[in-house]
Amino acid sequence: MSILAKARVQELSAVAPVAPLRHAPTLLVIIYFKLIKGILFIAFGVVFYFHSTHDLPAEWDGLLKQPLVVHVFERLSIHPENRFFQDIAAQIANVTKHEVRVTALGMMLFSLFPLVEGTGMLYRAFWAGWLAIGESAFFVPIEMYELARKFSPFMLLVMIVNILIVYYLYVNRETLFRHHHPHHKP
Repeated sequence: MSILAKARVQELSAVAPVAPLRHAPTLLVIIYFKLIKGILFIAFGVVFYFHSTHDLPAEWDGLLKQPLVVHVFERLSIHPENRFFQDIAAQIANVTKHEVRVTALGMMLFSLFPLVEGTGMLYRAFWAGWLAIGESAFFVPIEMYELARKFSPFMLLVMIVNILIVYYLYVNRETLFRHHHPHHKP
């Protein structure tokens, strides 16, 4: 084999040095948000599952009479007898044990998405960035529909946060995440 051929083989077989991933505090905020969301959904799912046999209307009334809830409602000028809370009480009274358990299992199943996203992004896996982009982008049209149906400042905030997450992860995907296969530049 000629010297030029050997040099060419060495050049092709040499792996390009991998640039270190950049420090990204915004990514850490997104990761912690996803992990906390996943943990909360699992916790709520477990609590709902084991509370499916309880007297839910009585527990709802008891919750509204808790000193902390009463204090927060007083500070925010919210009256527990208003129509919103009456409607929730009426809906809770009509929920069956089976419906509560199915909802609880759905919450626990849904919690896997943010937990997998957060864990994958923590390890800077390229697929996790795309999963987070897809999951966050999926909810934007639903949030727009809800805003068009009935405006809510909270829903507007949620939609803006989701749009910002999608934008940030998409624009910075090349520098934030490891690629499975290194790219060679000629």
